[in-house]
Amino acid sequence: MDPVVAAAVADAHRTEWGRILAAAARLTGDLDTAEECAQEAFAEALGSWTGTGVPDRPGAWLTTVARRRAMDIIRRRDLLRGKLPLLAGRDAGDGPDAAGTEETFPDDRLRLIFTCCHPALAPEARVALTLRLLCGLSTAEVANAFLTSEPTMAARLTRAKKKIAAARIPYRVPGPNELPHRLATVLDVVHLVFATGHTAPSGGTLQRRDLAERALDLARMLRLLLPDEPAVAGLLALILLTDARRHARTDANGQLVRLAEQDRSRWDESEIHEGLELVRESLLRRPYSRYPLMAAIAATHATALTPGTPDWAQILSLYDELIAVWPSPIVALNRAVAVGEANGPAAGLAALDAIAGEPELAGYHYLAAARAEYLRRLDRHDEARLAYDEALLLSANDTERHFLAARRDELPPSDAPERPRRP
Repeated sequence: MDPVVAAAVADAHRTEWGRILAAAARLTGDLDTAEECAQEAFAEALGSWTGTGVPDRPGAWLTTVARRRAMDIIRRRDLLRGKLPLLAGRDAGDGPDAAGTEETFPDDRLRLIFTCCHPALAPEARVALTLRLLCGLSTAEVANAFLTSEPTMAARLTRAKKKIAAARIPYRVPGPNELPHRLATVLDVVHLVFATGHTAPSGGTLQRRDLAERALDLARMLRLLLPDEPAVAGLLALILLTDARRHARTDANGQLVRLAEQDRSRWDESEIHEGLELVRESLLRRPYSRYPLMAAIAATHATALTPGTPDWAQILSLYDELIAVWPSPIVALNRAVAVGEANGPAAGLAALDAIAGEPELAGYHYLAAARAEYLRRLDRHDEARLAYDEALLLSANDTERHFLAARRDELPPSDAPERPRRP
């Protein structure tokens, strides 16, 4: 196989898969059939490009081939509109005769992501379908992201596709009255994909770069398709400003480096610059929504005058605004940390203890880890040791576990019997 062709096909798969599948889905009305059409287009490219060379616009070439395959299937099966539940909401004139290149329907991917993230689907199904259909991950790769078996994930994806057909979920962009709520669901899926890649829930590495990069691709796609939405600009800004620190999050030995101690020369300045521009744009319109505020917090860290000294009073103020629009226990936890940084460890510990009974935080190791750090600063070493032990029990990421164990082992030895574990 020609290595140049193989590399071009692989690059097109990463960058164009969602566009190509969405164009085919618009015609076939069936996600499985659309996947087959897209896969056949890539298979044909491997053979055709070896003889003719890589086309100037690989995405357009692949989209045209996939759409032709879709039209062939429609003609062979003589499908009628009544047999196309996925297309229940498509516009008149969108049938086979409307075929063309990928420019014909510039929002096909937008239609597809709103279908994948429909509220009728379970949250885990939304993420799985988005990774499979928009990002082009294999079923095995999606299963790995969810820490489950490939057969289990295959069954989950099949159920989700059947749900789309049975519930007659329309393949369309929601109308103006639906868009804000539906868009929030889409953004949450993309953010969850990034968060899972930024810090892997388990395993031997801190990050899953494949997932983080896929989320960045999705956020850029949404930005292209919805350029006037502040929430979209905010999400992309948040991802860029967070991802910019990726190289500095571990040292040469792969050990975790805290944000305050990171070498800022290793941060990605181009991503920071782009992210800051997007933050400013996302904050032009009130009322603020969740992602512009989260991006503003990330921007405050990125623009600190010296490493490790962001404006914690400003960050705390932003968390106060964020918790008003998104009253989540996770936001409350992050706000409690900001309280501690702004007002001292005793205030931070009190804020953490005030939310310790939240059910959503019961198995969240960051709560125990934050308590351990503030107990450490207050010289309550026995209690800090217990909190580190609790965080270690709850964490499944090896890099984070090594960091927590090292922090615990740095504590001075106990001079008295250890106190009972906090309830």
